[in-house]
Amino acid sequence: MHSTHEEVDLRLRVTRREESAEGVAVLDLQDPEGGELPAWAPGAHCDLVLPGEGEPVTRQYSLCGDPADRTTWRVAVLREPGGRGGSRRIHDELTEGTAVAVRGPRNAFALEPAPAYVFVAGGIGITPLLPMIAAADAAGADWQLHYGGRSRASMAFRERLQDTYGARVTVHPQDEVGLLDLDALLGTPRPGALVYCCGPEPLLEAVEQRCAGWPSGSLHVERFAPKPMGEPVRTDAFEVELAQSGLTLTVPPELTVLEAVERAGVQVLSSCQEGTCGTCETAVLAGVPDHRDSLLTEAERAAGDTMMICVSRAACPKLVLDL
Repeated sequence: MHSTHEEVDLRLRVTRREESAEGVAVLDLQDPEGGELPAWAPGAHCDLVLPGEGEPVTRQYSLCGDPADRTTWRVAVLREPGGRGGSRRIHDELTEGTAVAVRGPRNAFALEPAPAYVFVAGGIGITPLLPMIAAADAAGADWQLHYGGRSRASMAFRERLQDTYGARVTVHPQDEVGLLDLDALLGTPRPGALVYCCGPEPLLEAVEQRCAGWPSGSLHVERFAPKPMGEPVRTDAFEVELAQSGLTLTVPPELTVLEAVERAGVQVLSSCQEGTCGTCETAVLAGVPDHRDSLLTEAERAAGDTMMICVSRAACPKLVLDL
């Protein structure tokens, strides 16, 4: 489905760090030997892996630099005082010259070709949209950006966007103009236009509601945190057969499929553990998944041939996975 490049483990160095807005650190990451980094496309993200007391702390950040620059990956990190501590450590520990383990690139938010785009960003959600806007502009598409934030001072890359693109960019600082007027922006479907949105959950939910009447496939969103989920379809145990390994496992209610698979000694690449990054995506050969991720489109869910095993479960007694 999603990732277009094989992801790799890299050991990079912070070669430049600057504050782009209140609480936002922009980091340029390069190979210490000056080597080329893997190619990526707009919408891609990478993991920053920080050593921890036990398990390393892994966080996902959008690549917001220039895909044509193969020497540098750029990420922007918002310090989140109420978060789990990853952003605080990155702000406190990743100074210029620091080495950092990086994994990627991975793309679950790819920019599809279209004659027109509406980009909607909330706060640090501007980051994956930056290379998309540059690509849309270079392609001669008709596009507009609506960028909301708490205040002008909190909005990373605001001045650069306004200076570069002028009237195509509208900023909506909440302390000056209130919330984005989504009814005006998205209330009337625009045939042929795609909507790309990234930001906090209330914004994403509101945009999803406004785009319900747009043609199927018009809206693309990326979540930084998992979408709220109800109870799973099945609250009891189910079986998972691993086709490549020849193992059949029982997954009890308290374990994820990923945890059960790892306990059986089968290694699977995983990262976020909450259904937002796409690393653990696994092909489903038989059975019906209960999708509990925040990534797959409705069409991909309906196809039922892939699932994120860190959060998704079974809607039937047995799944067969390509593991």
